[in-house]
Amino acid sequence: MRFGLVPFFAHGEAPKYSTVNAKVENLLTGACWRGPWGRGQRCLVLTSGFFEWTVLPDGKTKQPYLIRPIDQESFAFAGLWDASTAADGAVTRSFAIITLPASPLMAQIHNAKQREPAMLAREDCGAWLAGSLDAARAAIKPYPDELLLAYPVSQRVNSPKNNDVTLIEALQNPPGEAGFSG
Repeated sequence: MRFGLVPFFAHGEAPKYSTVNAKVENLLTGACWRGPWGRGQRCLVLTSGFFEWTVLPDGKTKQPYLIRPIDQESFAFAGLWDASTAADGAVTRSFAIITLPASPLMAQIHNAKQREPAMLAREDCGAWLAGSLDAARAAIKPYPDELLLAYPVSQRVNSPKNNDVTLIEALQNPPGEAGFSG
């Protein structure tokens, strides 16, 4: 699937605005989200961790952090998917990750927008995928801060040219910030 939802009504063309994240507050009203939400087109986006950036006191420098749960080696984000058909019949299947207002820990890290991806507890994955709309909505909540580990990593993560295991290693002397953990 393509990351960045291409809504069914877009005829296979990606919107000119970002559709990689769907705010939980807009699931019922957003043009891109209300269709997949109402049709129950929910998915799991599997990962072992994710990056967020802290804006440092100079207001310009952004320090990347790796965030991962300490109670699961891998986990899932809550996602929405859709399929959009182009005039030539080509079908684009795509998804977006649900976001919500940041917990206290995530607000410290993602201090510019103060949002976080909807990380699902293992026991909530079934309700997200196959439960009623009410059950799915109840599964979207901040992951407990005390179950998250967050630490600064190299700014090398900012370039897709870099792809090696050192990208997830903790920085020993991060510029201007200490590591965070729940």
